[in-house]
Amino acid sequence: QVQLVESGGGLVQPGGSLRLSCAASGSISSIYTMGWYRQAPGKQRELVATIVISDVPNYADSVKGRFTISRDNAKNTVILQMNSLKPEDTAVYYCYARVAVATGSGVRTSAYWGQGSQLTVSS
Repeated sequence: QVQLVESGGGLVQPGGSLRLSCAASGSISSIYTMGWYRQAPGKQRELVATIVISDVPNYADSVKGRFTISRDNAKNTVILQMNSLKPEDTAVYYCYARVAVATGSGVRTSAYWGQGSQLTVSS
């Protein structure tokens, strides 16, 4: 019912920048939270940044001051601008959204994930 399509991953040198985008589509009534998680090889998936409908962001300590999250509520999109990238930022990045979906019997709130985008930071 809801699809999250990501774009923007790739290979970047340390100190470089990259932008990830995620667009949500489907039977969306409202999107409460959008954000990004990441998973490095051999590690658990962890929060990178989220932003609620009122545009209040939340960042992991490891990315504060380097990453910026923003959203366009009219377009149901979320963007993660990543600067001063480090090798330890290498991971698969997953878009996340907590969405209210209109159904025949009312509104249901569920979490959705994108397909994942690989970011590799290496020289």
